[in-house]
Amino acid sequence: MIMAPHPAGPSFWYSCRMVLFTGKGDGGTTKLFDSEPGKRASKASPIFECLGMLDELNTLVGWCKTECPEDLATQERKVKMILHDVQDHLFTLQAEVAGAPKSVPLSSVEMLGVLINRIEGEMPPIKTFLVPGGTELSARLDIARAVARRAERRIVTLHESGERIVSESSRAYANRLSSLLYALTRLVNHRAGVEEKSPNYQDAQNQ
Repeated sequence: MIMAPHPAGPSFWYSCRMVLFTGKGDGGTTKLFDSEPGKRASKASPIFECLGMLDELNTLVGWCKTECPEDLATQERKVKMILHDVQDHLFTLQAEVAGAPKSVPLSSVEMLGVLINRIEGEMPPIKTFLVPGGTELSARLDIARAVARRAERRIVTLHESGERIVSESSRAYANRLSSLLYALTRLVNHRAGVEEKSPNYQDAQNQ
């Protein structure tokens, strides 16, 4: 899906008309929100690698959301709504990476920290790595967590390359997000009565 640039400029990105395709990108180039008139960017740019990773993460979070029972909640917040809120913030991250005048507010980063601490407070402290799995939802959340880390690496790589400056608060949100998904993974297993298991680290020396 392509966002057709608004003639008034990138500040009107949220009112852009959505079209399925234009054919203009068949040659491997496309436009960003802040592209100069007549200029197109290569799809091989790290910007688009980062955008693609954030898009992949957003779809995975949506996949997790569809599995959430309506009554699954923590601190009076439904997990389904927490995940929907995450998706909204991922759209903000995508917009920022694409050159729109947007960034994740610091208050959202702080709220994630509070939420993570509250969730972790319901369970025993982590003393080792945990083997993924347990329930369908926890397995999905673990996949999303791993991809969130990959998306964060793409954001940091892009920022450090200088091709796109990503705000400090947005980078902090990307870092905190994988911790939230991990906390939710543990919460889901805990509520389902699934015992957490640490890896056995099997290798040639202990066989």
